[in-house]
Amino acid sequence: MRVAALYDIHGNLPALDAVLAEIATLGCDRIVIGGDVALGPMPRETLARLDGLGERVGWIRGNCDREMGAALERPPDPAKPWEARLRWAAGCLTPAQCQRLAGLPLRITLDIGGLGPVLFCHATPRSDEEVVTRLSPEARLAETLAGIPERVVISGHTHVQFDREVQGRRWINAGSVGMPYQGRTGAYWVMLGPGVDLRRTAYDADAAARRIEASGFPDAERFARQELLAPITAAAASERFEQMSVQARAKSSA
Repeated sequence: MRVAALYDIHGNLPALDAVLAEIATLGCDRIVIGGDVALGPMPRETLARLDGLGERVGWIRGNCDREMGAALERPPDPAKPWEARLRWAAGCLTPAQCQRLAGLPLRITLDIGGLGPVLFCHATPRSDEEVVTRLSPEARLAETLAGIPERVVISGHTHVQFDREVQGRRWINAGSVGMPYQGRTGAYWVMLGPGVDLRRTAYDADAAARRIEASGFPDAERFARQELLAPITAAAASERFEQMSVQARAKSSA
């Protein structure tokens, strides 16, 4: 079985369409959607495109999927990052669609030839928002794997691809289809079976930026510029996320 893992699409329909077109040429049996699907400039269209793929798609929940489910049920929080964008995207979907995203499973496991049982999660097996990066100490990654029998883990969340060994296990970050932090335009994902192929799909980012700017998404021009046309490098993003993780852990233990 060959499985394509698409993470962090973030409502970037042109990027998703480019990846799906490439997948169609590769003999893929299953597609895993690894969370953070619709929080972005084309939420309704992105969800419709994925629903059209039918039962060969497996879904897991990302932190943004969970937050979209609650966005319109609570008062606005101006201090919350992406609050205006979160509420806008949630308003583009029906309440049932938002609740469906919020209710997706935290993780799924598929048996893939050449790799064995593979666990798919958004951030870590125990959380949809815990941060691990290619810079995280091995002991921290091992802590998140406690009690997990699978020897291969696929995650996303930090939008940077990596492939690491952790105490005899393999932890792979698929990267991001819609908002990659790789210092280069394109859509990033991973093909699994029988090996691991970290992939980049090129697409017309300038044309996508024009569509995003016309979408009504809050601060769309900045989104297009920062997330599509001039993305942060993998090294800088990893360092930033690692600092966030260290600060969060220090705060929780204080």
